[in-house]
Amino acid sequence: MEENVLKMIEQAEEHFIEKIAENMNTYGISSTVGRVLGIIYMNRKPMTLNELSEATGMSKTRMSQVVREMLDLNIAEKVFEKGVRKDLYDVEQDYYQTFISLFTANWSKVVKKNRMIGKKIRRELLEALEKESLSAETEEKINDLLEETKQWLDYCKWLDNLIAFLESEDVFKHVPKPS
Repeated sequence: MEENVLKMIEQAEEHFIEKIAENMNTYGISSTVGRVLGIIYMNRKPMTLNELSEATGMSKTRMSQVVREMLDLNIAEKVFEKGVRKDLYDVEQDYYQTFISLFTANWSKVVKKNRMIGKKIRRELLEALEKESLSAETEEKINDLLEETKQWLDYCKWLDNLIAFLESEDVFKHVPKPS
């Protein structure tokens, strides 16, 4: 009888792991990263690369790449445990904090890239306006693009503010976590 309950628990944990992997996919994160996140989360304690490789069936090299990606995304951390000589990795147990970390890590990269492109386009357009003798129609097109670039850079600034808002956790004052 207890064997059936243990099997049911195992299936429930596997469902959670799969749902976490699917959720990560909707955030633009690979389902592999999501699966590893779910495995560590369901383990409820830090795991070594060997343990993760065994749990996922992936090579230790691939697991190392996945864990490095998780560290970069700020959804995992290397932890120390007395008496354990191998590196241990743990994940945030708070779904809300994981979401904030994923959202802000991804969007910060996107915003930085977009801002750089916007500034480059603006610079090139301004140079073209200064250097060339242009028809009124061409000047108008450049000015339209300069206005578009300003709106683009304003949007990047708004995203920066949104990221800061989430990282400050002020979001929970406006959209509280259920108690």
